[in-house]
Amino acid sequence: MAKGIDFIIKIGSKVLGGQRGATLNRSASVIDTTTKLSEGWKENEASLKEWSISADGLLVEDDAAYLDLETAFIQGDTVEVEILTSTGSKYKGTCIITDFPLEMPYDDNVTYSLTLQGTGPIVKE
Repeated sequence: MAKGIDFIIKIGSKVLGGQRGATLNRSASVIDTTTKLSEGWKENEASLKEWSISADGLLVEDDAAYLDLETAFIQGDTVEVEILTSTGSKYKGTCIITDFPLEMPYDDNVTYSLTLQGTGPIVKE
């Protein structure tokens, strides 16, 4: 059984330090292909697909991957993202950063959350 602790996010070639949780979201739009010959049942086909990654973690201010994310967000650049699985498989793709807040509670660790919207396909190797 796979454990989340064994999955790692990389930005370019750098491991994202402080990262704790992550979700790889994948979805497809649906096209209604129902006709009068569908015998009262809706029929559908998959259409455009999309993917995104949401992640969170503890802020490590001098982490190289985190600094790359900050620069890309400020400049509006894309980032190359890779998720490494516990078996050595990889999910790879290009993303734009759509959400990148910092949470700074008075009496706890500073954390970040991150939403990366895929642009183009995600590839599993």
